[in-house]
Amino acid sequence: EDEDDDGPLYNPLNLPLGWDGKPIPYWLYKLHGLGVEYKCEICGNMSYWGRRAFDRHFQEWRHAYGMRCLKIPNTKHFHDITLIEDAVNLHKKIQEGLNTESFDAAAEEEFEDNDGHVLNRRTFEDLARQGLL
Repeated sequence: EDEDDDGPLYNPLNLPLGWDGKPIPYWLYKLHGLGVEYKCEICGNMSYWGRRAFDRHFQEWRHAYGMRCLKIPNTKHFHDITLIEDAVNLHKKIQEGLNTESFDAAAEEEFEDNDGHVLNRRTFEDLARQGLL
């Protein structure tokens, strides 16, 4: 007779079930790191078992919604960031870096005089006021 589907399965280690409905082998469980728990505070302290599930969750709706609630874009910069405080600090640091790289017209705008000399705005206006141009 067929004994596969008759009784409850023996699973003392509470291993996850495979495609056939039976527990996966213990060596495979350890190989994939399914015994390691990763928590994400941004997702509402959700637990992810195994590195693969943890890496995948950064593209899922729950993590994206948590980042949107913090008013932070869900970009690759924030991969592996699970604490709200760390994400906010990194976002501030990135924003400061973008602000220093932005164009400041008062300091960086250049003018050319009749002789072809390139001067910054302040120097050009000073020379123009003195009548040297």
